[in-house]
Amino acid sequence: MAQQAQTPESNLTEMLRQAAREKEIDFERWVAALEDAMASAAKKQHRIKEPVRAHMDRETGKFEAFIVKQVVEEVTDPAAEWSVEEAQDHRPGAVAGDEILLPVSTEGLGRIAAQSAKQVLYQRVREAEREKIYNEYIDRVGEIVNGTVKRFERRDIIVDLGRTEAIVPLERHQSRSERYSQGERIRAVIHEVHKQPKGPQVVLSRTSTQLLIKLFEMEVPEIYDGTVVIKNAVRAPGERAKVAVYSRERDVDPVGACVGMKGSRVQAIIRELRGEKIDIIEYSDDLVTFAQSALAPAKITRVSVHQQATVPHLDVIVEDEQLALAIGKRGQNVRLASELIGCRIDIKSESDVKGEVADALARLLQTELAAAAPPPDEEVDFARFPELAAETIEALQGSGLGTVRAIAETSPEELQEIEGVDAGLAERLLAHAAERIAELDAEPEAEAHEVVADLVAAAEQPSASTISDQDFLAALSRAFQESERQKSLTQGETDGELAATDETPAEEASEG
Repeated sequence: MAQQAQTPESNLTEMLRQAAREKEIDFERWVAALEDAMASAAKKQHRIKEPVRAHMDRETGKFEAFIVKQVVEEVTDPAAEWSVEEAQDHRPGAVAGDEILLPVSTEGLGRIAAQSAKQVLYQRVREAEREKIYNEYIDRVGEIVNGTVKRFERRDIIVDLGRTEAIVPLERHQSRSERYSQGERIRAVIHEVHKQPKGPQVVLSRTSTQLLIKLFEMEVPEIYDGTVVIKNAVRAPGERAKVAVYSRERDVDPVGACVGMKGSRVQAIIRELRGEKIDIIEYSDDLVTFAQSALAPAKITRVSVHQQATVPHLDVIVEDEQLALAIGKRGQNVRLASELIGCRIDIKSESDVKGEVADALARLLQTELAAAAPPPDEEVDFARFPELAAETIEALQGSGLGTVRAIAETSPEELQEIEGVDAGLAERLLAHAAERIAELDAEPEAEAHEVVADLVAAAEQPSASTISDQDFLAALSRAFQESERQKSLTQGETDGELAATDETPAEEASEG
């Protein structure tokens, strides 16, 4: 029996089905694309202004074309719409909302159909492949992929992933310490996927924290199965990383599980990250304990927590020789620790803290002494005034004007009431008193100055090893003792003045 010859239409149908199978693209998408192409060809060939719709028989591959008219109550687009009356001329009983199809000849469209099919197939294959690649990789964001360095474009790395190309941008996604050559294998995490006119762009990252986390999941079975959990991870790509982990089972050491036998697990990750140092830290709900661990390898002396708004603030004190290690190169260690625990961290050495305490107490002592001590005063040096007779000096002293402050608090007229004091002498006495008071107020109190000097000297020592706690406490003790002594002296003078005041009426009464 002779084999039935295939028609061009059936060949077209078979070609579409084969393409759909090979490209794993829905057959109906091909048919819809061809129908659109045929509708456009028929409209162009017959110079039709109305909307045209084409239909392909899925079995035979034959095409039909129709002018499409919508039946409406009021016509606004004559090319696409008919009134009810016009529609009923072609289909009795037509009502508003109906759709009327008017057949259009498809003769002579065979060659056009073949050309359109080829163009549409090519275009839709590319579109479908792009869509498929996008859908495949958009669902894999955060996963690690392996590829080959294909080329470099403006220092961005173009990676061949097999079915598509990806990019590792220089900015933000390449580590400064890493260098790759063409043809070299590269492992990175899918950071994001963009839709673009030329196809999806897959962006890979070598600096993402997600890469570090995924590498731990691959190397540490306890993390993969959920026994050990990564609480948080931070990176300074190519230099240092910190990972906080905890265990859901008491008998599993989270840090030991991540390190592995003789460091085998963490060393594999370090090699993949081209020597990036990794600190593995056991997470703790206690903020102080967590902070001490996060600042490793530095040893912490003391941590204090200050709640400021919603973000805690930590003051960390370390020994002098541990300060540089705690801060790290360019502040890297403290910055990573701060990001890891989610708190602001201020680090100070013990010498810095002792100096701050000494300065604060010195200022406090000076303030207290200034408030408690009586204003400085002294006897007037009457020898500076040779024109004063002995009787005049005795009269001044007898009137209570023997000190510079007493003179300064007296008016020129009151001074001139003393026998032997004229206007010129009164002015010179007042000027001398004002000058000496200014000098006295500028001079620090000797004993208080000595205590403050001790405290400041302690603060300025270059190393905590030269400032013993005993010496520091002794200086503080002296400061408080001096403050109390000054208060006692001031109180004693005040009591003496009150006693003298109380005795005066009695003496006056006796004289009376």
